[in-house]
Amino acid sequence: MTARTALTKNQTWVLEKLEAASGPLSAYMLLDQLRERGFRAPLQVYRALDTLMKEGFVHRLESLNAFVACAEPHEHSHSMTAFAICDTCGQVTEFSDHDVGHQLDDWVRANGFTPKKAIIEFRGTCAKCLAEAA
Repeated sequence: MTARTALTKNQTWVLEKLEAASGPLSAYMLLDQLRERGFRAPLQVYRALDTLMKEGFVHRLESLNAFVACAEPHEHSHSMTAFAICDTCGQVTEFSDHDVGHQLDDWVRANGFTPKKAIIEFRGTCAKCLAEAA
């Protein structure tokens, strides 16, 4: 299931909320926003998020325990995705690079480690917030 048309009603609603959001949303924030659609329990949101993550529509930001819609269509078969998260405005920029992913995979394997995935998060201040502060 990689086509958006194959998503369930609940998955579509969760994805739409994440795509419309100005920043990352927690599962409980999504639940609050989807109550008018009949969502009553966190499990409904988590089930939708689980599938959306597996299918490459959504990413989980580990440091925030929150979720964002995938910013751009890109290949999800490699294990490396990086995010720059602005601590001032909450903007999240997604970065994915096949070559960087392979370099990181080679490095960890050379050190005897078998990775399942890598989520790299840079926390700091975006260029816009830096310019506004100057």
